[in-house]
Amino acid sequence: MIAPIAVSMGDPAGIGPEIIAKAWDARLAEKLPPFFAVGDPRAIESVWHGPVERIGDPSEAVALFDRALPVLYIQDAGEITPGVPDTDGARCSLSALELAVGLARSGTAGALVTGPVSKAQLYGIGFIDPGQTEFVAERCGIARENAVMMLAGPTLRVVPMTTHIPLSAVPAALTIDLVVARGRATARGLSRNFGIEAPRLAFAGLNPHAGESGSIGREEIDVLMPAIELLREEGIDCTGPMPADAMFHDSARTRYDVAMCCYHDQALIPLKLLHFDDGVNVTLGLPIVRTSPDHGTAFDIAGKGLARAGAMIAAIRLAAESAERRLANPM
Repeated sequence: MIAPIAVSMGDPAGIGPEIIAKAWDARLAEKLPPFFAVGDPRAIESVWHGPVERIGDPSEAVALFDRALPVLYIQDAGEITPGVPDTDGARCSLSALELAVGLARSGTAGALVTGPVSKAQLYGIGFIDPGQTEFVAERCGIARENAVMMLAGPTLRVVPMTTHIPLSAVPAALTIDLVVARGRATARGLSRNFGIEAPRLAFAGLNPHAGESGSIGREEIDVLMPAIELLREEGIDCTGPMPADAMFHDSARTRYDVAMCCYHDQALIPLKLLHFDDGVNVTLGLPIVRTSPDHGTAFDIAGKGLARAGAMIAAIRLAAESAERRLANPM
């Protein structure tokens, strides 16, 4: 049995505290394993009137999980006003993330689920990573190119091979080495976290119609096809590059386990269209299991009781399932 799951609260002024509380409320109906929040418990108490209990050690979470939401206090977030982020809240969210990563790395927590943060607020206190994915990878000693962001829903998994960069920078960033590294990490992650013995990777083309044999662009010929051949030589089942506009209908999705996409929106638009309320961000290639709900802080609805907890529930469930698979089949 895995240790309780650490859920970093995210920005205390966002919807993270609310959806964590709602996930605990739904624990029986959703059959969720024991988890505990990391952050300032006042952030939860400001938006929820259910039972909250501070803990001093993650091991305490299991015994009290049935009667209260366990919260590992990290530091005071200052004056908490839902929907109004500030510097104190950003510092608290970063400290919670740092501690939760450490707990997962030490095995004290069975897996890590990260709540939504405000990157704008984090940048204001000196945060230098593009996002939580890169921060967690760095803290785990993993090179950025070997840590893969995958978005997963019940009927679709996608990997954006380039992430938070301008669209104009994508062609130069999309190199053979990058595509091969992303493909390797994805195939291994699907085996370790999802129990798929022979993962099927389908690669989207960068250009319309996958370049039309070079007449609308050569990235498919010069980058994607050589990378796919190298991955095939390593025994990884790869198809493509395919026209992206034909990859995401119902029939096409049955033919692969993950769509490898060239840029952020090429991956996230179909994922959010299909699974806006239950999409999960999974980081593959790490020594720990890390998931996150695939949405942001939603400051505009924070504190109004409107936030849906489906993605947080899915993130906790997937984290537990992945951790259990790794425990049963260490690699």
